Amino acid sequence: MKVKMLSRNPDSYVRETKLDLQRVPRNYDPTLHPFEVPREYVRALNATKLERVFAKPFLASLDGHRDGVSCLAKHPKSLATVLSGACDGEVRIWNLTKRKCIRVIQAHEGFVRGICTRFCGTSFFTVGDDKTVKQWKMDGPSYGEEEEPLHTILGKTFLLGSCASDRNIVLYDMRQATPLKKVILDMRTNTICWNPMEAFIFTAANEDYNLYTFDMRALDTPVMIHMDHVSAVLDVDYSPTGKDFVSASFDKSIRIFPVDKSRSREVYHTKRMQHVICVKWTSDSKYIMCGSDEMNIRLWKANASEKLGVLTSREKAATDYNQRLKEKFQHHPHIKRISRHRHLPKSIYSQIQEQRIMKEARRRKELNRIKHSKPGSVQRVSEKKKRVVAVVK
Repeated sequence: MKVKMLSRNPDSYVRETKLDLQRVPRNYDPTLHPFEVPREYVRALNATKLERVFAKPFLASLDGHRDGVSCLAKHPKSLATVLSGACDGEVRIWNLTKRKCIRVIQAHEGFVRGICTRFCGTSFFTVGDDKTVKQWKMDGPSYGEEEEPLHTILGKTFLLGSCASDRNIVLYDMRQATPLKKVILDMRTNTICWNPMEAFIFTAANEDYNLYTFDMRALDTPVMIHMDHVSAVLDVDYSPTGKDFVSASFDKSIRIFPVDKSRSREVYHTKRMQHVICVKWTSDSKYIMCGSDEMNIRLWKANASEKLGVLTSREKAATDYNQRLKEKFQHHPHIKRISRHRHLPKSIYSQIQEQRIMKEARRRKELNRIKHSKPGSVQRVSEKKKRVVAVVK
């Protein structure tokens, strides 16, 4: 004898609170819903508009430094701990949850050029303009002890990275005495950052206002050119997921780029923020920190319209549904215009217009040169190949 059992999921009919609406069972047969696409388009349009209404990315500003913030570092095991170095040689350790400075160290004489933490989180290293590398305990000194480094390394010069002032990006293999590969660009590269999910992909922040994503196996052509900044790009950092990265620029703004797109999806700025020198993406992939010339560290949401705090299951379901609708109708002109629209400072807006005119003039000049030359004598060069001067192996 066969007995058919009915199984019902309580999530589909039980209310979470007494104030919630009663859930109504629904038949998803498409023949019963002939006007489903127009309804979904309206819902996608409303979701896109609400996303821009609730886009408030700025969270907090950490004051305390007496000079411009030159570098940032994350704690490997504590999401709430951040280290920052300033142009006056001062290093501060911050607690992000309390938004307070918990420790101050006068580490160097002159700029602090770099900070990195040990993988275990027990100590950190600083590099300064006084040509020293110092190791410090992460925990403060005990009662009665003086603030002193664990180790100090003296040197004549330092190699701070594989990007140099002679426009080179050099890749080293520590098992060999000579460089592995070297690529020369039109202008100087300020810093590079490796993709945490793809070990052979890295992005370079360049002085020509662009960022270049390279595959180290083929350095003759960049994988992608990311162009939206209107001044030199000073720093770049990847998200832990490897799908996005954030860039800091001399144009007083930070931008978030998808790794596979040439245009940014977000631009953050404030009236008081000056030239942004350093930027970091937190290890939980939810927040972005940036340090700028006017001595402040700012904390931003990685997703501008994301609601912070605990979400109910219905809120999560509604958020996922709206996200899928926006992805489904993202190429419709009206939705695309609203989702891409951003308010920019007048200085950045005017420079974008000026660069657009210059780019169009260069394109028109190239077309005229090809048109009035002997057929085949002038070859069109792709934008990616124009940027790389030479590759030395």
